[in-house]
Amino acid sequence: MDSTSRSYEPIPEKVEKTASLVIDAAYAVHTGRGPGLLESVYEGLSYELMKKGAIVECQVMLPIFYDNIRLKSSLRIDLLVNQCLIVIKSIEAILPVHVAQVLTYLKLSGCRLALLINFNTTSLNNGVKRIIL
Repeated sequence: MDSTSRSYEPIPEKVEKTASLVIDAAYAVHTGRGPGLLESVYEGLSYELMKKGAIVECQVMLPIFYDNIRLKSSLRIDLLVNQCLIVIKSIEAILPVHVAQVLTYLKLSGCRLALLINFNTTSLNNGVKRIIL
């Protein structure tokens, strides 16, 4: 099945529940810390998620293959939550290049959903973008 046909399938319930959990935790961290701080301050997101029972992997290296050869470089996922949701956090603004980058992460990882979270907004309502493959 190619990625085009996958995009018409609904996102599994486990992934949607994980996304809700991440958004709730992001709001808690953003409310507690405020906007515009360094990324390291928002590391509390992984702690909040673990408190809520999520499995959180930080700084996950995603290998890159070309023609069945593993390249020396890798991509880095900020958070992989419950082995099904990619989270990229604390970018200055959500730009088209970030969306393109996350789509590549989704294709390489086999995940269907990612969240781009920009903690540098006064309201986190404007700082979360869902990317679906």
